[in-house]
Amino acid sequence: MKVIQLLPALNAGGVERGTLDMARALVQGGHDSIVISSGGRLVEQLEMEGSRHISLPVHRKSLTSLLQVRPLRRLFRSLQPDIVHVRSRVPAWLTYLAWKKLDAATRPRLVSTAHGLYSINRYSAIMARSEQVIAISDCVKDYLLGNYAADLRAPPEVIYRGVDTTEFSTDIPEPADWLEGTLGEFPELRDRRWLVLPGRLSRWKGQEDFIRMIAVLTKRQSDIQGIIIGGAEKNKHHYEAELRALATEHGVVDRITFAGHRSDIREWYRHAALVYNLSSKPEPFGRTVIEALAMECPVIGYNVGGPAESLHACFPDGLVERGNQARLLEKTVELLQAPARPRLATEFTLQEQARRTLALYQRLLEQKQNTGPPI
Repeated sequence: MKVIQLLPALNAGGVERGTLDMARALVQGGHDSIVISSGGRLVEQLEMEGSRHISLPVHRKSLTSLLQVRPLRRLFRSLQPDIVHVRSRVPAWLTYLAWKKLDAATRPRLVSTAHGLYSINRYSAIMARSEQVIAISDCVKDYLLGNYAADLRAPPEVIYRGVDTTEFSTDIPEPADWLEGTLGEFPELRDRRWLVLPGRLSRWKGQEDFIRMIAVLTKRQSDIQGIIIGGAEKNKHHYEAELRALATEHGVVDRITFAGHRSDIREWYRHAALVYNLSSKPEPFGRTVIEALAMECPVIGYNVGGPAESLHACFPDGLVERGNQARLLEKTVELLQAPARPRLATEFTLQEQARRTLALYQRLLEQKQNTGPPI
């Protein structure tokens, strides 16, 4: 099987990670894997893992991007892929315009993955116009059915994003001196139980609720340290100052650690007593939830969106009504008093994600063979 994936660029983010994960699974399964993007720092890793990268400017939200339709069509004709899989709106438009003029009897099957809750307009509708849409959660599937039913050619298929259990596992040894190095950088963490909220600093990510909860909790339990992991969004660095001011206002400036962006997040999960996802808006998935669960750390999260789906399946005891500060505190105390070790459900592993995606590809190819060219 030959599969081409398209996305704007290969730098950092959930879409990029999902693309690399699928490319690796294809190579390991003996398939041909090609990725088309405008390039980026992850190209080297992609190629080292056995995929081919083709650089095209498929990332610009500009009418000039339409100049890439013909080059894409030529590529599809020369490469003759079995599957073309788009993961973002601009590449999806360019791919669709190139694909629809190919011979219907021989053109590849067209797949898209809806990674988010896109704005409702014609521009976003392209993600629903492939032959088969993959939704990364029931939350995304319901959103597509509710807003883009007229564009869908088939019901979206839910394939959860999966965590790589070769990367996130308690069986992986902790790096030597990691704990002492971290305590040296953040001495306030020593001899305290760590409550960790990962996620970029944003008004809807729940950092304010977290700080208020820590302010009440530390009056009851003296060994608690709240840890906020994540950097500020572009042009919003003032928000960290606001959060620090809130911690000062509530008298817990010494009980909240701002750890910034971390590349060693696995070890923070390993040492955390609890991990939180307190987003006030529905998120399409919530990778930090399954990463923490893979490290057997209990997670507390609001019962909304994709993160709640992971908790329903893996650790329902961690669910709290959105915005219910009293219950958030109660649930924290409960799990601190009676620690639990959750287990990650198979459907949230990268291995299962890859297996189900490959099965979807194969089913589409068999349908083409059995029923003839798509209309």
